[in-house]
Amino acid sequence: MEEHKSGLAAYIRLFFQRRFNLHLDKANEEEVVAAIKANTIFVGPSLWKLIFAIFIASIGLNVNSTAVIIGAMLISPLMGPIIGIGLGIGTNDLSLVRQGGRNLLIAALISIATSTLYFYITPLHDAQSELLARTTPSIWDVFIAFLGGLAGAIAVTRKEKTNVIPGVAIATALMPPLCTAGFGLASGNLLFFAGAIYLFFINSLFICISTYLIVRFLKFNKKHFEDRTTEKKVSRYILITVLITILPSIYLAYGIVQKSIFENSAQRFVREEFDFRNTQVVNKSFKYSRKSREIDLLLIGAVLPKSKMDSIRTNLTLYKLQGVKLTIRQGLDAGANVDFSQIKASIMEDVFNRDSIKTKNINDIEETSSVPEIREEVKSLFPTIRSYSLTNAIFTNTDTLKADTILQFTAILTAEMSVSDRYKLEKWLKARLNSNRLTMAFQ
Repeated sequence: MEEHKSGLAAYIRLFFQRRFNLHLDKANEEEVVAAIKANTIFVGPSLWKLIFAIFIASIGLNVNSTAVIIGAMLISPLMGPIIGIGLGIGTNDLSLVRQGGRNLLIAALISIATSTLYFYITPLHDAQSELLARTTPSIWDVFIAFLGGLAGAIAVTRKEKTNVIPGVAIATALMPPLCTAGFGLASGNLLFFAGAIYLFFINSLFICISTYLIVRFLKFNKKHFEDRTTEKKVSRYILITVLITILPSIYLAYGIVQKSIFENSAQRFVREEFDFRNTQVVNKSFKYSRKSREIDLLLIGAVLPKSKMDSIRTNLTLYKLQGVKLTIRQGLDAGANVDFSQIKASIMEDVFNRDSIKTKNINDIEETSSVPEIREEVKSLFPTIRSYSLTNAIFTNTDTLKADTILQFTAILTAEMSVSDRYKLEKWLKARLNSNRLTMAFQ
């Protein structure tokens, strides 16, 4: 029995070793290092590709085109220096760390300058949704950067090159934050600038950490020096660099997690507690800092009584929002603080969403409106049925505008059908038509 268990454990271990072995198809280490070093340098063609990609990404953000932004990220060579820094830290190569860091800084400065120039001269100055999405990092950005970095580091160490690196560039979105930072400078909005730079730093940092982990897992050779004193000094510098980089990232990641938890809880609180028929939330903002948290809401419609608002405030604890300041401004009583453009946008969004839901439901109905031909079967199984109609009846809820369908079977009989035969007919129709949503009528 013990031998059987030992053999099974060995088989399972061998299975996972073979299936998940990262050393399979591993490229020559010297070739990998040389290729990564070459991609860390921004001169000549690489610099021009970066500038053109920045212009394309800025236009995409300006006109709110996701496809254009994705195209720009495919062109961008920004991944090179970040992977180079991770490789340098993993192989004890201080010169590569310096080279990657220097070129990443140059690339970032050029990118910000280029995007600032574009947003300064463009006639379109509104912040679209694609641009606003790059102003506030979330915990998901950390996960995407870390996992994308792992995938990218594995890809660059393979013999056969695939499309993983472009995919990582799209997923981690290094370029759009730099363009957003340029928009912040061009428009004088320093909060946009700070948020975008923060997002770029988070993405770069976790891609770098992922690369370091893969390099160490694959046991790349560390750089050794003839002088042991120099080697120790280099190792100490790299260790200090890693600590300076990682420790703030832990603090920042913790802050992002706490902010994401607060915003998710606040969203659920507003959605569930302010679900009224005659009162609507038209504007909401969530403010989070280490010292304070605040939910600010603007309502229109019927004014909520004080007793109801007190009850809602009491329910904050149910959503783990203890200590959160809840500010409720109701309709026109909010005075000068009412943002009518926001009210208009919210109402238009609500109308658009309702129309979208209605259109989707109608389209779904149309796609499933066809019914099978069962005439010969009905004639053989139920001879008392002289004629029938079988259609999808559309029912629409007037409150939610949600449409639904029920199969409607109407039959004209030559003679009275017994209760048992009607039951058999209903059971057969549900099985034959593969639907439990059925009504029957007889004439």
